[in-house]
Amino acid sequence: MGVINIPADLEDRIASAVKFFWTTRRGQIARQSQAGTHDQGNRGAVTGGRQLDGFVDLVKEALIMNGVPKRCIFMDSDLELPGYFRPNKKWDLLVVDNNELIIAIEFKSQVGPSFGNNFNNRTEEAMGSALDIWTAFREGVFGTQRAPWLGYFMVLEDCQKSNEPIKVRSPHFPVLREFIDTSYKERYEIFCSKLLLERQYNAACFTTTGIIGDKIYYDFPRQELCCKEFILSMLGAAVSHFSRE
Repeated sequence: MGVINIPADLEDRIASAVKFFWTTRRGQIARQSQAGTHDQGNRGAVTGGRQLDGFVDLVKEALIMNGVPKRCIFMDSDLELPGYFRPNKKWDLLVVDNNELIIAIEFKSQVGPSFGNNFNNRTEEAMGSALDIWTAFREGVFGTQRAPWLGYFMVLEDCQKSNEPIKVRSPHFPVLREFIDTSYKERYEIFCSKLLLERQYNAACFTTTGIIGDKIYYDFPRQELCCKEFILSMLGAAVSHFSRE
């Protein structure tokens, strides 16, 4: 296995990606307002897409500097993968080499003020995507290749609403203790950790970010869910594959 190279300016690149996230989000809301279209709440920043392109570009450059050919990296088109329970699913970044799926990554974000329904949608989507692709792999949809590397990348707005404890209602059976009086921020942290515990994804990154005045900040609540660990795990899979060629 070859040597893994991490960008020397990784922290600066992460900070730039977070700044791009907020700049793009504000621009999308402003454009929709000028056009006279209004999504519910701040959904306009989500339906516009592209907010996470800074992170996608960072991942792409890390792959290239570790010997992954550009022709093998897909991030703008040809992102559909076949499934088992559905015909296909569009991912956000793929690495495919000689008809072998090496890497598949999902990039997601959530901002306020509405966190409840969006949290359920995000978690159900992530679990469903993992179940679908792993079942398809087991059933030979991808041929006889080695297991691919799956990554889940989540960016959450750090604000009062995402930090408030939420009551949970379960009239018939008790919920797990770790979910009692937790905020959406804590629930995402638990969720991403359990994705790894249950081996649904090979790595997950959970980033929280907010703005105080004119200052943009970000954090990784758990070390095992930080961007560096995510990239290291991904590059391990990439270098392992391409060093065999």
